[in-house]
Amino acid sequence: MAEDDTAHPPTDPPPTDAHPSEPEHPRRRRRWLMITAGVVAFLLVATGALLWIAYRTLDGNIRTDSATDRLLAQLEAERPSRTAGAKGSENILLIGSDDRSGTNSSYGGEPGTQRSDTTILLHLAADRKHATAVSIPRDVMVTVPACEKPDGTRSKAGLMQFNWAFEMGGAACSIRAVEQLSGIRIDHYVILDFNGFKTMVNAIGGVEVCVPQAIHDKDARLDLPAGRQTLHGEQALGYVRARESLGDGSDTQRMGRQQQFLAALIRKVQSQGVLLNPARLWPVLDAATSSVKADGGLSSLGALYDLTQDLRDIPSADVVLLTAPRRPYRYDSDRDEFVQPQTTQLFTALRDDRAVAVRPPGSVPSPGAVAGAGFGAGFEAGAAVGVGAGASPSPSPVAAGPSPSPSPSAAAGAGAGSDRAAGAAGASAKASPSADASPTFEGRTADVDACAQH
Repeated sequence: MAEDDTAHPPTDPPPTDAHPSEPEHPRRRRRWLMITAGVVAFLLVATGALLWIAYRTLDGNIRTDSATDRLLAQLEAERPSRTAGAKGSENILLIGSDDRSGTNSSYGGEPGTQRSDTTILLHLAADRKHATAVSIPRDVMVTVPACEKPDGTRSKAGLMQFNWAFEMGGAACSIRAVEQLSGIRIDHYVILDFNGFKTMVNAIGGVEVCVPQAIHDKDARLDLPAGRQTLHGEQALGYVRARESLGDGSDTQRMGRQQQFLAALIRKVQSQGVLLNPARLWPVLDAATSSVKADGGLSSLGALYDLTQDLRDIPSADVVLLTAPRRPYRYDSDRDEFVQPQTTQLFTALRDDRAVAVRPPGSVPSPGAVAGAGFGAGFEAGAAVGVGAGASPSPSPVAAGPSPSPSPSAAAGAGAGSDRAAGAAGASAKASPSADASPTFEGRTADVDACAQH
């Protein structure tokens, strides 16, 4: 019986180009590689777009003070030039404004008025190996040049306390006053108001300070127990603003606290890798760019980034903070005057890009430093300050400009006072060292933790 072929239909032979033993993995692998490459390309494009948007956002946050740039350009011929030995160095004026308008109106005062509550001259050495921050007392009596007011009129040059310059003519007037009294060319400037300061402090997670005794200051909105603590926003602002309720109530001690606060801020930024951590860097950059107004040369993200890199690379032990030598003004103890020749020596060192040596505040200088700096009893008894004596003891940048006259409140004793000042100036000129000498000033370096001293 023949076998039924219909029950067992013949099968087709396998294709000649097939390889049954070869797995399908290579095909799937190629497919996944193509998908992965597409995803990576998309992510790169998206990341680049986000970075560009972020850059444009941060860069757009910065406000350029074009009006000040214009005024300074018009007065270029009156501004000091840089010395040959200071080529490559930079001088930046940091201005803390007490503007009470807009979001700052809650701090009281007359809206629309402003003075430079804090002014710091920051000198960056040409080799970027050291930096010096000099606080200029707000109440020091100086000759302020004639300045253009916001309404277009011009003020008259005259003897007045330094922070009035900012109120009369804004940053341009403050810059010209600093340049006139110091002989130092200001390259850039940054203006920070109350709320900008709070935003900056919050962005880095607060700053640690030490409070020797409890503080209760209604005007500064400050209520702090004694001890080590981290201050944020409003508390930090109150701490650097407070005066009457702390220490002897002087502006000198307040500047010292501001310097301690700035030193602690520098240590925190450097030690905790804020500038190297994108997640932590973004809020700091956003706060910084949103909080400041700067000149055209510094009002870009790239320029601010370069500045932070310069500061980051300077060891905190080589960042010096001090106050320009001052003492109570002879005609009004509520005002200050510069001490000579120390003030001239300080500004000369910065102008020539030389490092400044400091000793702890309140410490006694060594005998050599006393002799070299002109701290002798005869000098202290009668040395005249160029901006408050009516006669310049020496042709120095600090005494440059028209000789000021005493304030109206001092008119009664001005005649006899000027005679004594002139005689003292002549005597001190013989005993005083050259302005090129560099005494050791009272100050601190940023690496010193004030909390460790309590």
